Amino acid sequence: MFQISTTKQGLFIFAHKWTIELSLSGVAQNDHQTHYPEDRAVSNDPVSEGDENMERGNWSLKTDYLLSMIGCAVGLGNAWRFPYLAFKNGGGVFLIPYTLMLALIGIPMSFLESSVGQFASLRPVAVWKAVPMLQGVGITMILFGAIGNVSYCGILAYSLYYLFASFQSPLPRADCFSWWGADETCSRAPKDPLCNLTQDDGYFEIINTTWLQANNETCPNGSEISVPHQGPSEQYWDKVALRRTSSIDETGLMVWYLALCLFLACLIIGTALSKGIKSSGKVVYFTVTFPYVVLTALLIRGITLEGAHKGIEFYIGKQSDFSRLADAEVWKDAAVQIFYSTSISWGGLITHSSYNKFHNNCCRDTIIVCIVNSATSIFSGFAIFSILGHMAHLQDKPVSDVSRSGFGLAFIVYPEALAHLPWAPLWSILFFFMLVTLGVDTLIASFESVMTTLLDQFPKFLRPKRLYLITVVWLLFYCLSLECVTQAGVYWIKLIDHFSAGSGILTAALLQVIGLSWIYGTNRFTKDIEMMIGEMTWHFWL
Repeated sequence: MFQISTTKQGLFIFAHKWTIELSLSGVAQNDHQTHYPEDRAVSNDPVSEGDENMERGNWSLKTDYLLSMIGCAVGLGNAWRFPYLAFKNGGGVFLIPYTLMLALIGIPMSFLESSVGQFASLRPVAVWKAVPMLQGVGITMILFGAIGNVSYCGILAYSLYYLFASFQSPLPRADCFSWWGADETCSRAPKDPLCNLTQDDGYFEIINTTWLQANNETCPNGSEISVPHQGPSEQYWDKVALRRTSSIDETGLMVWYLALCLFLACLIIGTALSKGIKSSGKVVYFTVTFPYVVLTALLIRGITLEGAHKGIEFYIGKQSDFSRLADAEVWKDAAVQIFYSTSISWGGLITHSSYNKFHNNCCRDTIIVCIVNSATSIFSGFAIFSILGHMAHLQDKPVSDVSRSGFGLAFIVYPEALAHLPWAPLWSILFFFMLVTLGVDTLIASFESVMTTLLDQFPKFLRPKRLYLITVVWLLFYCLSLECVTQAGVYWIKLIDHFSAGSGILTAALLQVIGLSWIYGTNRFTKDIEMMIGEMTWHFWL
């Protein structure tokens, strides 16, 4: 299986077309340095003296890698999807299937991808030289990741717009202000329904139910007329931020300020990747840690508000419904949330791990990242629902009537809740800056996967021109994402999210397991891992 050739310069191990180059000097002290033949082209990528891989480079510090992996896993879904799934599926009891799926799917799959990337030190496509017939799996990862980047860039543009709009007092979405176009359907509180009251002579009259109550009258059953109503935050989202058309068929015009925010978003990503992992590994020190600061501040502020306990009880379930464990839908939601929140089969885990040093303990790193990711989801739920509980208390509504998921939570419900707080602009700035940093982390990982694939595919031509390539790539994604900042842009984002993150990614994950376990071979793969991190006594986990 292994062909080993020992030379004065180094040890070359060829494992089913996978090439790992290790220096013999200082092996006992784990001081491995890669030697490359003189005829191999060395790129202009930023490479440090301590790097083992002098062609692609390695992470400057272990912390750079860990934070980048956490940033890749922790995204918007942790803040705007997990809390909703928790209360929907029985509150605290949802943690049982969620934890089991973390142990059975999240950690093993993440470890599989991390160990593959680290062992091969190659892009998500090139690692499949080990199983050439499945090389399309790597291409699928990159393609679906690139398609997902288009919608994610649009979401980041929305977050930047709301961030900039928060630098004013009062907040424009705090009430129905005429200067931004609020119409007669806009109201902070639902409007009283009307009554179609039929008179004795056959004529009918539309009467406000308030008048009926004042005159001890009642509205006959079936004659009530509901009045169209939109809260200021919802109407601001539709009329001002999106200028939304009625359907995806009506593309409408380009929303110029969203297009500018989109340009800034792509520029931020391009700048972060200007020097590869040497620059992005430093950016994550802020973009990964800042959301935790904001979530902590929101939680401390939230639990001090009146009615916060209602939201927390609603989130975890005052009396957890264990009967929900018999519902297959609950287990499906837990598996899907674990699958996507850990970024399995998107290429980011393989890409980041490919820059590790050969003997890095990727098993321990995987466990740390997965646990931090899941803990972040749970923690963010407390921060969000404490404030939603206060909002429900102010409006005298059940928490279920004010809670939503996805866009509804991030751009309608939560902004409206923050508008009721003292120092509302400050809290709004912090919240949307947190969304921006969460989006930047995820996009850095996705863009790096695309960049690494191109650089590894055409190393001699593209590596010396990395900056030009980065400029072309982020401008290309900017142009592709322009559809997301038209008046029908939000429909396109939902369409892309629904179809790009579906069966294709699940199929890629399944083929990945089949390819490495049955075709490449579990025993062979285990020996590869043991070559990196030492003997494993937990084979049952694979």
